[in-house]
Amino acid sequence: MQEVVEPEGLRARKKRARLEAFVDATHRLAGEHGLENVTVEAICAEVGVSVRTFFNYFDAKDDAVLGLAHWRLDTAASEEFATGGPTGDLLPDMQVLVGAVLDNPPLGKERMARGFEVAKAHPDLLLRAYTHVQGLHDEVESLVRRRLGPDRDDAAVLMVGALLILLSHAAFHRWDATGGEGDVRAQLPSVVGELQALLGARPGPA
Repeated sequence: MQEVVEPEGLRARKKRARLEAFVDATHRLAGEHGLENVTVEAICAEVGVSVRTFFNYFDAKDDAVLGLAHWRLDTAASEEFATGGPTGDLLPDMQVLVGAVLDNPPLGKERMARGFEVAKAHPDLLLRAYTHVQGLHDEVESLVRRRLGPDRDDAAVLMVGALLILLSHAAFHRWDATGGEGDVRAQLPSVVGELQALLGARPGPA
């Protein structure tokens, strides 16, 4: 019998559908029983797959709450930032890049909101999310080096890369502290404004 090979696009759609099913099942079970009482086995039973399949997608149950394994920088916004845009001023351009990432979570805003609702009762999940963002260090460093140019020293690249990650973390922290309402991205202007004030920089236009 000839093996049927699925097109790449179909495989990708199936993979995403299963990924979303894992996240949705985790949220549903956590809402019904509390996350601490949910097991990977229960999640897999809900989805109808093996435990081994779950670990093809996530390293741990907690990662399925926020879909952590699939956060990436926005490709179009990253390229624009790396090539000097959109304004040519570094801090405003960093805000645009971080905003693009926050505004386009890979599993959609509704799932992200549900995930952070679960995470509110489990502060360790937010720490895990921050740790995961730090895991994008190499990708961020490469992007910043392109923006600053090959002659800029490592310390400058490190500072800008760390600030990009810090802006994301601070926006999430402020969003959570204000009750988790609305978009995380909406917290960015106040975070950047406070940073400018702390550094003694003159605020830019609204």
